[in-house]
Amino acid sequence: MDNSTSFKPSLRLIDATMLVAGSMIGSGIFIVSADITRNVGSAGWLILVWLITGFMTLTAALSYGELSAMFPRAGGQYVYLKEAYSPLVGFLYGWSFFTVIQTATIAAVGVAFAKFTAYLLPQISEDLVAIDLGFITISPAQLLSIVVILLLTYINTRGINSGKIVQTIFTMAKLLSLLGLIVFGLVALKASVWNSNWHNAWSIHRLKPDGSIASYTIIAALGAIASAMVGSIFSSDSWNNVTFIAGEIKNPKRNIGLSLALGTLIVTVIYILTNIMYTGVLSLHNIAVAEKDRVGVAASQQIFGSSGTVIIALLIMVSTFGCNNGLIMSGARVYYSMAKDKLFFKQVGTLNKNAVPGFGLWLQCFFACLWSLSGKYGDLLDMISFVVVVFYVLTIGGIFILRKKMPYAERPYKAFGYPVLPFIYMVMGLAFCLLLIKYKPQYTWPGLIIALAGIPVYYFIGSSKQKAV
Repeated sequence: MDNSTSFKPSLRLIDATMLVAGSMIGSGIFIVSADITRNVGSAGWLILVWLITGFMTLTAALSYGELSAMFPRAGGQYVYLKEAYSPLVGFLYGWSFFTVIQTATIAAVGVAFAKFTAYLLPQISEDLVAIDLGFITISPAQLLSIVVILLLTYINTRGINSGKIVQTIFTMAKLLSLLGLIVFGLVALKASVWNSNWHNAWSIHRLKPDGSIASYTIIAALGAIASAMVGSIFSSDSWNNVTFIAGEIKNPKRNIGLSLALGTLIVTVIYILTNIMYTGVLSLHNIAVAEKDRVGVAASQQIFGSSGTVIIALLIMVSTFGCNNGLIMSGARVYYSMAKDKLFFKQVGTLNKNAVPGFGLWLQCFFACLWSLSGKYGDLLDMISFVVVVFYVLTIGGIFILRKKMPYAERPYKAFGYPVLPFIYMVMGLAFCLLLIKYKPQYTWPGLIIALAGIPVYYFIGSSKQKAV
């Protein structure tokens, strides 16, 4: 192991932008619109939920530009929280990130890849049993997920350029494929379906599987919007992954902020257009009751006929493969920064001969594979949306704190719309979290427990450091 090796700035603006977009687009856009539709019950509110999420994502990304320009080094959000608040707050983010946020997301995206591979190769089905150990059964889909995670981890241990090539190629492919799906969908738009869906577009209500509706009170409607946004926020998450690899981006003070803005804007526009397309080819009822929530499959079958299933399966395979590459590439840089602060395993803070945190990549791989075997990552991902937004709100609040704390620090880029837009994001983020606490407590307490469990771990590590001294 060569401890003197340092990160090599190799990523251009286009590479960083593809990392932002590629890490955001996985399988969510093809699935979560079913649950959103069940919660809000109308075409207008389906699109508005995505617009609200897009506005929040863009606002957060533009705000992060200031922080990334101030601290253009590996670690991203972990570093920002540590500098704005304290090492404990930074550690709690890093702890949550390692235990669930990143590793469980990698597992979920890997299994999504395998599930849609099963459309082409039924032998890969998640419903089959490949290994029965008595206390646990493992499906072929889970095994394929592990193979993909191992492969992408190996590619990324070969150096940043290897991961960059995979990321750029696969992100370009899925962006073009998604645009193609949107265009073909709009061409195949059915006037009767469109008019029916948009006839009463702004009536918010619960849409039940049998086609009946349930009215909301005003407060319950707000809770329904927050519940609906769990899916859209999950689908739009991981945009901040580019900040984790700041040490490997050329001209990071300029390019990180720009890539955040460009990447989130591209994905937001594509997500909204995709949902508009859904409302043109599928009735709201068919969106809400799509088999296993696979709205993308149902839409593709309407657009392309019997070959639609194969087309969407290939698109999602490309999408999830590229998404996981971005997640795997960037995640290990957070653990690297924690290790440099003596808050994680020492070996994670070293770089291999290819100037990447190889040990951190394999450790991340190990835990992601465990999540793949557990089968519980899907539940956890819903539950951590709350904690993810809490940390986003804290990080954006850090801009206000650092303006006071470090008034003379160099700020090559300043948060767009400061203080209004960052403040609006914080209000919206807090409203989302409070509504989830009230209406979907099952989405809140598990994530909080996982995050707060890091407090005793932090103090245990601190006492161990003191003894070592």
